[in-house]
Amino acid sequence: MVHSKLNVLLVDDDGIFQFTTKKTLEATGLANNIIICSNGLEAIELIKNSILNQSGMPDVIFLDVNMPVMNGWDFLQAFQNIREELSKAISIYIVSSSADEYDISHSRQFETVSDYIVKPILKEKFSTILSSLHNKSSVSPTSN
Repeated sequence: MVHSKLNVLLVDDDGIFQFTTKKTLEATGLANNIIICSNGLEAIELIKNSILNQSGMPDVIFLDVNMPVMNGWDFLQAFQNIREELSKAISIYIVSSSADEYDISHSRQFETVSDYIVKPILKEKFSTILSSLHNKSSVSPTSN
């Protein structure tokens, strides 16, 4: 049985990072739908709207910390408040240019955060993450 590729949500306010990351994710061959939001509020609204239409729900979120309107920390807080309404688990990876130990430590306080990755991120890292998530979804029991 062939499983579909992963839906990816990229939440970052840097246009250059958005462009290069989208191209890099596409190059892995493992991402189906790459949605880009420029701040946490856009991302939370998108996820809330996807609750009714589960096909648009992301499998993985790559989240920046420092953004205008709603930063990554506020997004994580809001995400925890709606998480129980979601039909599937969504893996969240923080991607930040900050290598500050406080930020890395703070990210560990959120059980929804899988890892904290310091930019730049190479294609191999994205491939490893997406392959791991794809393999998890491939071995999940399916209802027939």
